[in-house]
Amino acid sequence: MSTASLIQLLSLAAIWGASFLFMRATVPVFGPAWLIEARVLLGALLLWGVARWLRQPLVWKGQGRHYAVLGLFNTALPFLLFAYAARTLPASILSILNATGPIWGALIAALWQRTPLSPRAALGMLLGVAGVALLLGVDPAALQPSAGWAIAATLAATGCYGLASNYARVAPTQGPLANAHGSMWAAVLWVLPLLPWLPAPATPGPTALAMVAALGLLCTGLAYLLYFRLVADIGAAPALTVGFLIPLFGVLWGWLFLGEPVGWHTLGGGLVVLLGTALVTGFDPRTLWARKEPAHG
Repeated sequence: MSTASLIQLLSLAAIWGASFLFMRATVPVFGPAWLIEARVLLGALLLWGVARWLRQPLVWKGQGRHYAVLGLFNTALPFLLFAYAARTLPASILSILNATGPIWGALIAALWQRTPLSPRAALGMLLGVAGVALLLGVDPAALQPSAGWAIAATLAATGCYGLASNYARVAPTQGPLANAHGSMWAAVLWVLPLLPWLPAPATPGPTALAMVAALGLLCTGLAYLLYFRLVADIGAAPALTVGFLIPLFGVLWGWLFLGEPVGWHTLGGGLVVLLGTALVTGFDPRTLWARKEPAHG
């Protein structure tokens, strides 16, 4: 991996890690529905502008159902669940639990395809459960009476990512930009009916508006584009290692800007979760430095 690609990888992890900070800080003002509608709408508008600039118009004909499924399970529903959980749980816990997505993906794949798990994957799942138990069983924020639903919502959000990843394996191939662009507009439509029923709790000020703009434009629209660039530069497998770096930045930003404590259980539970995820995904650190083969034909 070149130095430029490594900088892009770290930048993407830092940006996605910041999304939990922004949600934690703004959900008390906007509420989950208005916050996520603003996030996906801004992300969709940015991707629309990029698609126009690249002259890659979005084709809806025959793809509406595909975008609707991706928009629901890969964007709208997990974003809403994370926003709901952010009212209770610290950004550090949210970012660490986010790393369990591949574990859910492997479990759903085993059930979907009716194939037994490998011993390595089974061990990884057990470690993931142990890490979550360590993280949540000691952290004071996770022991609040209201934390149970927030924890369930967070794990359901990562389960949605597992569903979406399995669906993507059998779905029609539309290209990464088209999938992101179409699913983002579908997410806008999914969240829209909730707005009258879940009003914003307060009137946002300039700081809250700026954070929401960063969440939509930076952590959603721009982050997708940066991820696609990484996939093109270094390949899909190395680019997916960003998932192991996001919790590091999520914990760092929560500590720096929100004053969230970082105890031994945060670090220990996070490391166990990441180790379990690495075993489930078959992660090999050597893929980070493998040279991508040039395309032929």
